[in-house]
Amino acid sequence: MAQENEVISKEKASSNDTTSSSSVDTCNITSIDSVQSEGHDEPGSVNEQKMQSESSETIKEGNKTNKGNETAQNEAVDGEESSLSSETLDLESLHDVGITVHIQSPGAEILSVQLSSMELVQEIHQLLMDREDTCHRTCFSLQLNGITLDNFAELKTIEGLKHGSTIKVIEEPYTMREARIHVRHVRDLLKSMDPSDAYNGVECNSLTFLHTITQGDLLEKKKSRSDSVDCTPPDYVMPGVKEAPLIPLQPGLKNSKGPQALKILTSSAWNPPPGPRKLHGDLMYLYVVTMEDKRFHISACPKGFYINQSTDEVFNPRPDNPSHLSHSLIDLLSQISPSFKRAFQQMQKKRTLRHAFERVATPYQVYQWTAPQLEHTIDAIRAEDAFSSKLGYEEHIPGQTRDWNEELQTTRELPRKTLPERLLRERAIFKVHGDFVIAATRGAMAVIDGNVLAINPGEDPKMQMFIWNNIFFSLGFDVRDHYKDLGGDVAAFVAPRNDLHGVRVYSAVDIEGLYTLGTVVIDYRGYRVTAQSIIPGILEREQEQSVVYGSIDFGKTVLSHPKYLELLRKAGKHLKIMPHSVLNENDEPVELCSSVECKGIIGNDGRHYILDLLRTFPPDVNFLVLDDIDLCPELKSLGFPIEHKHKLSCLRQELLEAFIEDRYVTFIRSAAQHLQNFNSQKTTVENNNEVTNEENGIAQTENEKQIELKANKNQNDVMVKALDAIKEAQLKVSTSDETQASDVVKYACAAVGSLKEQEFDFRFNPDVFSPGIRHVDDPTSFNAISKQKKLIQDASEFLVKKQIPSFIKEHMNHTSPPMDGTSLTEALHSHGINIRYLGKVIHMLEKIPRMEYLHRIAVVELIVRSTKHIYYSYMQNTDAMHLSNAISHFLNCFLSSGPASVTSNSNDSSKSNRRGKNKKLSKNANASGNKNASAAENSDWLQVTPKSLWLQIKKEVKSYWDYELKCDSIETAVEVYGFHRISVLRAFCLKVGIQVLLREYNFELRNKTTFTEEDILNVFPIVKHISPRASDAYNFYTTGQSKIQQGLFKEGYELISEALNLLNNVFGAMHSENGSCLRMLARLSYLLGDPQEALAIQQRSVIMSERVNGIDHPCTVLEYTHLSLYCFANGQIGASLKLLYRARYLLVLICGEDHPEVALIDSNISLILHAVGEYELSLRFIEHALELNLKYFGEKSMHVAVSYHLVARTQSCMGDFRSALNNEKETYAIYKSQLGETHEKTRESAECLRLLTQQAVLLQRKMNDIYSNGKLSTGLPPIHIQPPTMGSVLEMLNTINGILFVQISQKDIAKVRTEIEKHLKSTSDGTDAIEAAKDEGISENTDALLNSPKKTDILIDVNNGTGDKDLKS
Repeated sequence: MAQENEVISKEKASSNDTTSSSSVDTCNITSIDSVQSEGHDEPGSVNEQKMQSESSETIKEGNKTNKGNETAQNEAVDGEESSLSSETLDLESLHDVGITVHIQSPGAEILSVQLSSMELVQEIHQLLMDREDTCHRTCFSLQLNGITLDNFAELKTIEGLKHGSTIKVIEEPYTMREARIHVRHVRDLLKSMDPSDAYNGVECNSLTFLHTITQGDLLEKKKSRSDSVDCTPPDYVMPGVKEAPLIPLQPGLKNSKGPQALKILTSSAWNPPPGPRKLHGDLMYLYVVTMEDKRFHISACPKGFYINQSTDEVFNPRPDNPSHLSHSLIDLLSQISPSFKRAFQQMQKKRTLRHAFERVATPYQVYQWTAPQLEHTIDAIRAEDAFSSKLGYEEHIPGQTRDWNEELQTTRELPRKTLPERLLRERAIFKVHGDFVIAATRGAMAVIDGNVLAINPGEDPKMQMFIWNNIFFSLGFDVRDHYKDLGGDVAAFVAPRNDLHGVRVYSAVDIEGLYTLGTVVIDYRGYRVTAQSIIPGILEREQEQSVVYGSIDFGKTVLSHPKYLELLRKAGKHLKIMPHSVLNENDEPVELCSSVECKGIIGNDGRHYILDLLRTFPPDVNFLVLDDIDLCPELKSLGFPIEHKHKLSCLRQELLEAFIEDRYVTFIRSAAQHLQNFNSQKTTVENNNEVTNEENGIAQTENEKQIELKANKNQNDVMVKALDAIKEAQLKVSTSDETQASDVVKYACAAVGSLKEQEFDFRFNPDVFSPGIRHVDDPTSFNAISKQKKLIQDASEFLVKKQIPSFIKEHMNHTSPPMDGTSLTEALHSHGINIRYLGKVIHMLEKIPRMEYLHRIAVVELIVRSTKHIYYSYMQNTDAMHLSNAISHFLNCFLSSGPASVTSNSNDSSKSNRRGKNKKLSKNANASGNKNASAAENSDWLQVTPKSLWLQIKKEVKSYWDYELKCDSIETAVEVYGFHRISVLRAFCLKVGIQVLLREYNFELRNKTTFTEEDILNVFPIVKHISPRASDAYNFYTTGQSKIQQGLFKEGYELISEALNLLNNVFGAMHSENGSCLRMLARLSYLLGDPQEALAIQQRSVIMSERVNGIDHPCTVLEYTHLSLYCFANGQIGASLKLLYRARYLLVLICGEDHPEVALIDSNISLILHAVGEYELSLRFIEHALELNLKYFGEKSMHVAVSYHLVARTQSCMGDFRSALNNEKETYAIYKSQLGETHEKTRESAECLRLLTQQAVLLQRKMNDIYSNGKLSTGLPPIHIQPPTMGSVLEMLNTINGILFVQISQKDIAKVRTEIEKHLKSTSDGTDAIEAAKDEGISENTDALLNSPKKTDILIDVNNGTGDKDLKS
């Protein structure tokens, strides 16, 4: 917390946030308040800017739940004003800026700090423990005017604390616990420079290399002169590199470790103090060996630490002479060892020089897939942790274990009416959830490593269940034939993931009174482990007795419960789940508001829990072979239905939303058409504001539902007309023609297949295709079962016919192209496309040459996922003693061209026939312990050959994705699909959790294996969990974006700073969403003309991305390119180039050179090299960029025109006027055909041609003169080769990076604003500012706009107020 606070306070200082409550003006708050409902209803993060649209009734519902009180609607009559003022007050209470206090520590200078009055006293403690001069104190209290302060009091509640008060640090006597904490803290300080925790994936440490690459903090650098810059790119960055090397991934490893301060610091073997010594106050004994090789035994007592007279053989605890008694162990060690004193000071200097973001722990552990060879050092505290506290304490000491379920549920019950309450609640939820994920991961690893005793030890290993640290663990196998009809073990493997999706959406809906379990799914060493918090009382009774809602036998006995129905009905409205009735075994109808599998259990704590949410969403009929469903011919021609390996395929929530949105557009259209026909015969009747009847109410609802509609970008114009028609119709219908209105709605409902006759109603019944479940059906009703089935079939059809093509179409313009399998998966998921459709996506991509890079990424993802399936079962059959051998053998078979023979290490203990403890988890585990059986089954992995593995991969790809791989070995795969093996190695290691040695791997050696067992350093867990959200921050962020789109950069900046503030409040300093905010703020600072501020903010964004996403994550690549632009704008040319080289290297490592993003980076590199006069290098990069742009954007695109122009510029500087002339002609031709002759770009290009022609003619004359006279006669004017100015280079950089500074007069902005306001008045009250902005046509795709590196940032076109995102250069 301390570090976080220091970081946060630094953030506040460094970003000069002027966001006091006054900055967030009331009008902004209104819009925030009205967006609130959206923020809460739907899952989504700041990164998923897409504001998920909801129908108006849902929004109203959301508004009620958000206030955290369903009954509040009665008082909500005048709620508008009151909520507004309370929101303003909330912000003021958040911002009551802070007070400056002086802190006086013994032996240190007085320190002045600015603190927020909301902070706890404890946070001053943490601050002091993180500062260089006070960090060695842990056992102290803070006193104000002689009174000790309570650690958990907020500063504003302390009497007498005011500006300029002095708080004294008073050393307190140690207790046993405090002494241990102190020793651990000293050890942490000594280890703080050591990167081994980050490589080992512990303590939430992770790597960052930004300051290694830029050689220090960018903000402290001077501007570099262009002639002093060393800008030669390393070989692996040059265009045409075959395969990226691995070692540059982690630069500067040699000097990453600090100086060593001590040889050994450990607890002494004389512990614990015997009785007589306890009475003298001895707490514990330590043993130290200094760098001078002196050995000391140290006693801890209440006054501090002193040297005693014990030796290794003799116990003599009396103080030595001198005893050097010190309150802090660091002070003691500094007195007895000069080299300790020196080393510790060096360490402290180095530690405090590091950016605060480099020291803070990340919220979740980030694992590295490569690591150097680390030396293993003696560390007694680490050893003690491994064997005592980690397992021992948590298992045996009562009161030491945490009641996870109680913590998780209590935080959810915290009040959430005001902003400070919501922040407190979200922070608590996030903190407990983070701790739970870490504990669950550790427990799952302990279970698989065989460190935990099963609760049913007598059963088959696969059926065993475990409890550790109050968390319940089960393995992903089909026990008791539970999933027999659904796909056996395969179904059991995917069920936990589906269940987690269910937990995620129910948590996001956040219905008060409905509880889900803490759930984490961990894949480790080939096993899938589900970790869940434990419902109080569930272990004391059989499941049959506990369940009061749902079914435990797939629908034979079905129970219902009124409270559950009430809660689930509320949730179902958001999740589009249709309440339905099914028959139980006695043929009685039972009403359900979820799938049959969803079970409701009332815990001993009286809370209503739901679990087994694996069928929250409707099934995907394209992957189910059903008798009563006949797919359309188009789908059949694509090979559907495909019989999947399991029957748990569900549609995604994103898909259902897109489907309903699409239906809604159709609904509005048909209604408008019908109305227009009807109105053409009517005369206008004046508007009657009162809604007189139900039908008209419905029309009103439709009008409010415009929110969904506006999100639909494609049919924008049609929509506006349809809306106008409906408004007009409403005016006319409201007095007389109720029946007519009713007909219109009926007609439109029938046209789109609504489940209600008089209302647009789309909800899905998740059980409708479940075998063995009998529904109560009324075939004549509007929502007959046949209709519900048709609806789900339509949604599945919509996925293939609309969503996949629209996904491909959206990526045709390469605005934010996926770089690896992970980003491709995210992009597919955001369109609601499941990964099981990847084979079909690849089929469609194959036909489009412009999408070659995406096709390649998709094929690699397909191969990696298939290999993962094979690898998991392979790992389950491997003895613990042969893991490194088996993994290296598997990687050789998968990626190497060489022999895949196995080299076993003969001096290893593996010769012995004792069976590994883990054998109990293996598939064929033989209870008799027969040695021969053991030997046979352990060598299963030896049977795998490259040929057999690739045959398996091919088979898996065909059966799972219905795709034919056109290769049968790694060589043919590389030949056919053109990917790099290193990219596949990276993707595979990240996918299954392998860490390999950081060295160069030669995959093409024919006579030697690529991987040996020494290359496999570690295996890591792959952890899936839900991510709690910061709803208020999200609302500020989206409102800020809409302001930016209206051209109100300042207001946008303030709102987004506010969002960052709130994110810091909820998540602490380190989180990927904070990174998105920082990137946006940097972009805005740059647009507002403050490149230095942009540089400061973006530097933090880069470090955060490296720490939270990973050093080679696609996001990190983008952050690097942004930072390089701001560096150049600040005159730091050398740093700018280094950052671009790093970005290019990472991108080539991730996906190879053939990628549209490489074209952008190469254009940037070329421009900067051109600026420093390195024309030949510059030409190589820009020619490569031109080649890629031609391939991906087509010959007539603006990208290509700019590339030709840049090539011409470089060639003219090199004196090659003829080539330059030819290239500039290409530019001119494109501009002329695309923009017309009169456009300024075309005219600029024409002028350029004129100058080049002039220079070329001059040159030719000189040449002729030399040829004819043998020497140069006088009188010819000199040739001008003018190097470009830095300003012009920066302008060009902005252009290619899609940043246009648009000069708009205040008058024009005012004009746009009045337009928007006019529109606001005309729309219904329910629509808020954001919606109006969208309606005004202001491009809705803000996120991509500001977060993608290439989209033009902001371009306001005054004629119609649109923010046009595709206008380039």
